[in-house]
Amino acid sequence: MSTATVAPVKPKEKKEGLLSKKNRRTLFDPLDDNNPITVQVLGVCSALAVTIQVKPAIIMALGLTLVSAFSSLIIALIRDSIPGRIRMIVQLIIVALLVTLVDQVLKAFMYDVSKQLSVFVGLIITNCIVMGRLEAFAMAQKPWPSFLDGIGNGLGYGIILITVAVVREFWGAGKILGFQIVPQWAYDHGYVNNGLMALPPAALFTIGMYIWWQRSRKPKLVNVS
Repeated sequence: MSTATVAPVKPKEKKEGLLSKKNRRTLFDPLDDNNPITVQVLGVCSALAVTIQVKPAIIMALGLTLVSAFSSLIIALIRDSIPGRIRMIVQLIIVALLVTLVDQVLKAFMYDVSKQLSVFVGLIITNCIVMGRLEAFAMAQKPWPSFLDGIGNGLGYGIILITVAVVREFWGAGKILGFQIVPQWAYDHGYVNNGLMALPPAALFTIGMYIWWQRSRKPKLVNVS
């Protein structure tokens, strides 16, 4: 009497939702716990240079977020067909294309902001945040998580830029987004704007204070290198 062997039925793998717990962590961790500026210490140079006013900081943050998100998506889609020896060149070409598009849109519709940002839009091409996420994440992950990772790191960068810009524009010019916040009577009674806040070192001080505040809230970040 022969006995037939029945192969065990493998349980079906559950598909991750678009905003599963893992994907939410990928999107939201860079906003605070793994912020690219205050934790990873990347992209600090532009944070020092473009945060004297809120408007250019917002535009720079949006530009980097778009470039980071779509370059990560494209790299994740084509990573299997990229020869390992030229992967960095391919990444640079894709980022350069997206940066050029952002730069041309700014020149066409926001020429004054484009002049304020000057070369820093072009330097998104070599921004450590963008290139670092392409190499560390997008080259090994699926397109959707890579897209979320690009958005998360761009927004994390933008939060710091805008926060620093609000502090600097308020104390340095008494304004936010060009609107006068400090009333005229304060100036009439001797109030003077802090000229130091208009200088690049002020951004360094502000970021340092933000890092201190962040680590005081979350001691686990103290030993993060």
